[in-house]
Amino acid sequence: MKIEKLTENKIRVILNTEDIPEPNLDTYTMMSKSCKTEGLFFEILQKAEKEVGFYTDGCKLLIEAFSSSEGFLVFTITKYTYKDLQEELDICKKKVKVKRKNINYSTKQSIYAFNNFDEFCSFCNSLKNNYEFNSKDLSKKISLFLYNDIYYLLIKNINTNYKYKKLFHSLALEFGKQIFYSNSFENKLLEHGNIIIKKNAIDTGIKYFV
Repeated sequence: MKIEKLTENKIRVILNTEDIPEPNLDTYTMMSKSCKTEGLFFEILQKAEKEVGFYTDGCKLLIEAFSSSEGFLVFTITKYTYKDLQEELDICKKKVKVKRKNINYSTKQSIYAFNNFDEFCSFCNSLKNNYEFNSKDLSKKISLFLYNDIYYLLIKNINTNYKYKKLFHSLALEFGKQIFYSNSFENKLLEHGNIIIKKNAIDTGIKYFV
């Protein structure tokens, strides 16, 4: 089990097959109210409190979850404090929601937008820490542009057979937003954007900025 503190109110939890209490368990069945899954979430929250100071007493929890073909279960847990005194009676309850993210894994070209350079660096850091990622196995054409104060990661000729592609796209959505790819938008970036990292943008980000 790996726990990463993203902000004061958000953590990411990555479970491998050894951490999962039952075989073939997916994100939907993980959210069931069985003793095993409730016990696992209690263990996760205790571990998060001890390791990264993530305290959830008196909070509601929003959980975003996805599973990868490599067998990982990844949960992003965000806590919300109560502001309305009328909700005092629910202070010890933890309400859980699952939000599924629709990702096109078969695309050969992709563009992700990041609001600032720090978000891009945080994405690179996540790739570095979470698994044996090799950007050249995903694509040999990855560039970073700045256009209208937004950073755009342009990825071309994606290897759709790369075993970590699902986890890559899912992590990208944690820090950025997927933009509909078109030749006209790519040309706009090339003509009017500022090239920040011309090639190997992710490797460069990992090497020099995280």
